Amino acid sequence: MNPTITAFERSPDRGNGLARDMRVRWALEEVGQPYEVRLLSFKAMKEPAHRTLHPFGQIPTYEEGDLALFESGAIVFHIAERHAGLLPGDAHARARAITWMFAALNTVEPPIFERSLAMILERDEPWYEQRLGALEDSIRKRLGDLSRHLDDGDWLDGAFSAGDLLMVTVLRRLNGSGMLEEHPNLAAYVARGEARPAYKRAFEAQRAVFTAASS
Repeated sequence: MNPTITAFERSPDRGNGLARDMRVRWALEEVGQPYEVRLLSFKAMKEPAHRTLHPFGQIPTYEEGDLALFESGAIVFHIAERHAGLLPGDAHARARAITWMFAALNTVEPPIFERSLAMILERDEPWYEQRLGALEDSIRKRLGDLSRHLDDGDWLDGAFSAGDLLMVTVLRRLNGSGMLEEHPNLAAYVARGEARPAYKRAFEAQRAVFTAASS
């Protein structure tokens, strides 16, 4: 039985691959696991049937037999543990890859996501410019640290891993901000992730949902 994931029926990212089901799609494509997608409206996401899968009424979720998971990072980790290709075989390298998964979601993503929300929800508030500046200062600090670590490497720790998959999806939220371009090695790093065939398949699958919903 193929796993089933949930995704937005009408994604607010307008098909740009920013919704968090993209991470799960990409992971499944990387390991060659076919999957089904159940599309949800914003209303359906808050109804009891979906909240039994995701207590916070969000997407994505992952169902496989009697297993139901939520949180994109946890789902990607489950996929990486079940299939070869996203975590190294060496125990130490595996632990480092998992560390980068946590770093992407816990250290790098929060100010980037808060910036996105502020630009949508707080633009008309008197504190907007001050808050945006503080968030961008925090983002730039994280990017500087990440750039120094990556240096001239292709990936964060040798071969591509689930840590890179999550980090690339996080950094893509900065497209159009000009901040990634301040670190050419990070801009090239994101481009390498986007060039992977599995990424392209996942992106096109997600974009097709938006295209269909808009037609």
